[in-house]
Amino acid sequence: MPANLPPQYYALEKEFKKETDPHEKLRLAKECLTMIPKHKGTDKLQAELKAKISKLKKQIEGGAKKHGARHTDLLTHIEKEGAAQIIMLGPPNSGKSSLLDILTNSKPLIADYPYTTREPMTGMMEYDTVQFQLIDTPPISAERLESYLFNLTRQADLIALVVDVSTAGFSERLRILFDRMEEKRIILTPQIPEENNDPSLAFKKTIIAAHKYLDENGDKGLEEIKKEYSNFTIVSTSILDDESLNNFKQAIFKTLGIIRVYTKRVGHDIDYRDPVILPIGGTVEDAAYALHKDFAHKLQYAKIWGQGKFEGQRVKNSYVLSDKDVIEFHI
Repeated sequence: MPANLPPQYYALEKEFKKETDPHEKLRLAKECLTMIPKHKGTDKLQAELKAKISKLKKQIEGGAKKHGARHTDLLTHIEKEGAAQIIMLGPPNSGKSSLLDILTNSKPLIADYPYTTREPMTGMMEYDTVQFQLIDTPPISAERLESYLFNLTRQADLIALVVDVSTAGFSERLRILFDRMEEKRIILTPQIPEENNDPSLAFKKTIIAAHKYLDENGDKGLEEIKKEYSNFTIVSTSILDDESLNNFKQAIFKTLGIIRVYTKRVGHDIDYRDPVILPIGGTVEDAAYALHKDFAHKLQYAKIWGQGKFEGQRVKNSYVLSDKDVIEFHI
């Protein structure tokens, strides 16, 4: 029986053979396996791929033991914290580290020379009671790109491209970044397409921070990037402009397509410290599940407080919530 493999499989197989990074080879091997139709004619091919996957896992585990498992894990996977994980990507000296420094409690190494950032660094950024995980990463250029960045980018909830619009040639450096990502089947896009017929492609929702727009020539650069990338959400940012930094946070919240919902226990005050985060369109039942699935199963009804609502309005579990609603659960 012929294998009848789809064209996407051969594209992935070609990438797999060229790739040298074991983590990236493992990802590609797993994707190849998902592309193979499950029938008798592909049994041998499936077995071969599974053997390669097993071998790569052992190779990675062996390398982790040799060089320090904790350090290796940090480079290939960062545990998500807060409402969402946002990875900042950018060319050399784009100002990512200065943004991380001023927006979070982290203290990255900041210098005027390129490639100061050598490993990912995380920090928590707050926006209107919501905590976001912000990650600074090594710069991307035609000459240099850390291979582990592909895994981190695929795992992130949102990509923030940071580019210094006050420097000459920034547009070309940004185009190189897009191209380097696309080489690894990662498409940085303003909107995720409703359908993806090629599972090997990872579409990542992206915003652009037009950084250092207050510096000399920054105003010209800002106009240039707005014209060239008009389909993206573009936020002008500067560490000297608090309003621009708040706009950056707001753009992240809006682009993620989420709402925050506050909870209230019967007879107690509203808890504004740790909101429940839901996608737009989330319901009372979704909020209950976010707290605990058993809690959701026992839920009978809820009372809602919010803009344009009756105070303490009783609603069903299917009720669609709005941003900043307050819920009182009754079980």
